Amino acid sequence: MSVIEKNLLYPSMESIPRQFQITCRNEARCLINGKIIPAPGKEVYSPIQYRESAVIKNYRLGYTPWLDPSQALDAIKAAELAYDYGWGVWPQMTIKERIHCVEEFALRMQDLQEGFICQVMWEIAKPYQSSKDEFQRTLKYMEETIIHLRELDKNAAKIHQIEGFAAQIRRSPLGPVLLMGPFNYPLNEAFAMFIPALIMGNTVVMKLPSWGCLCLDPFLDLLADSFPPGVVNIINGEGSKIIPPIVERGSINVLGFIGTTAVANKIIADHPYNNRLRTILGLEAKNPAFVFPDCDLELTVQECLQGALEFNGQRCTSLKHIWVHEEICERFLDALSQAVAKIKYGMPWDQDVLLTPLAEEGKCERLLHWIYQAEEHGAKTVNPGGGEYAGNLFYPSILFPVTREMDIYHVEQFGPVIPVSSFRSLDDIAVYLAECQFGQQASIFTNSAQMAAPLIDILAHQVSRVNLNAQCRRGPDELPFTGRKDSAEGTLSIVDALRAFSIRSLVVANEHGKELFNKILAADNCKFLHR
Repeated sequence: MSVIEKNLLYPSMESIPRQFQITCRNEARCLINGKIIPAPGKEVYSPIQYRESAVIKNYRLGYTPWLDPSQALDAIKAAELAYDYGWGVWPQMTIKERIHCVEEFALRMQDLQEGFICQVMWEIAKPYQSSKDEFQRTLKYMEETIIHLRELDKNAAKIHQIEGFAAQIRRSPLGPVLLMGPFNYPLNEAFAMFIPALIMGNTVVMKLPSWGCLCLDPFLDLLADSFPPGVVNIINGEGSKIIPPIVERGSINVLGFIGTTAVANKIIADHPYNNRLRTILGLEAKNPAFVFPDCDLELTVQECLQGALEFNGQRCTSLKHIWVHEEICERFLDALSQAVAKIKYGMPWDQDVLLTPLAEEGKCERLLHWIYQAEEHGAKTVNPGGGEYAGNLFYPSILFPVTREMDIYHVEQFGPVIPVSSFRSLDDIAVYLAECQFGQQASIFTNSAQMAAPLIDILAHQVSRVNLNAQCRRGPDELPFTGRKDSAEGTLSIVDALRAFSIRSLVVANEHGKELFNKILAADNCKFLHR
């Protein structure tokens, strides 16, 4: 019997705290052209399981819309009509008017918090506090986006006088936008693209993630009430079938996508004018940590533990490969193993739980495959019980030594497996970084500036963020979030996102046009050129 099986309880609905019990959603809905439309549905099951006699089953949560290509095309056609080459109601609104719509939406959205938290816990087994943090962070992101947009708009009122020319430079929308967010942060990651795309005047088609789709259903009613028809369209279905027809129309101007490189490349290749397609991509990551002999061992172990295992390691910003100097390797592995033995696992509503059931189907088997393959090439699971699982709960495996012959050295595991390798010098690290196809972030653990400085100079050309004595993370949202190599394209922060979903447009007057330029400003009857 596995270490998890000994302690795992498959909860019956009656045993679950009343405030976290859930009702099955038996109607699939999508939002197209301002209307909530009943749609063909696909059953959605929770990763949380229960025992019925001797059989382990997953709770059925309801139905997500599962459109065919012709139905999905209605969404992009609605977005095209609402944008209308920039003449639509939404792109023609002033910044102030669009901000007002988003503020009203955000105010009403606050009432959805508890329902969202409960639904996310059931859909992707995200712990209660993490689910609450995601909702609150999204509200804060919306608030900060509005503040920064007002500042951008204020600065754009300036009249530039350059070499005899007068000019005003403002940001304009790009057109219909396709957004596809991930399951692990179904609200925050989606809205980090959706809100800036929307508020800059674009129209949006958003495909729901494979898991974490039902938690966004209550937002449909608010979105339908808050924005003009066709401005926001929410759909779902088998991506390989419904996305190509949408993209092949050629009207999508921006693709916001978080997922794998292979899928992103396929979508981009389907666009008939991909030179016109702006892409904001969050792709795979293999974020390393580098642990030096003089590190604060207690702090380092705690940061590496949280960095590798928070929400089961199902974060692009998770630590995915730990490199430890050979002088400290044995001590580090022993301390990390002891720390793993103390972590709490269970159901998402359990207090202080770190590990919960994995959302993806067949994920435990894939993780185990990588462990077995690594063991065949000489690695060992150094912590007791590592790699054992029951149902969808997977007990963390610390693998050492991990070498390039092993798949886990190269792939993004996106789960609770911790590959550990040793190094002697910066030359070993430099070789690894040069070979690695990913480049999102890295962490350095040392108290020596002499150790850290040269490694920072290496990492600054290989990753986009270096964390000192801390795990990798995304926030604060004011900081740029991007990656090198196959980890990202485009940059997301609050200000960067506003720029990513818009383009600078300008009105310019030479000496012959300045009189007209000033007349338009004085009349104040132009939405673009005004003070």
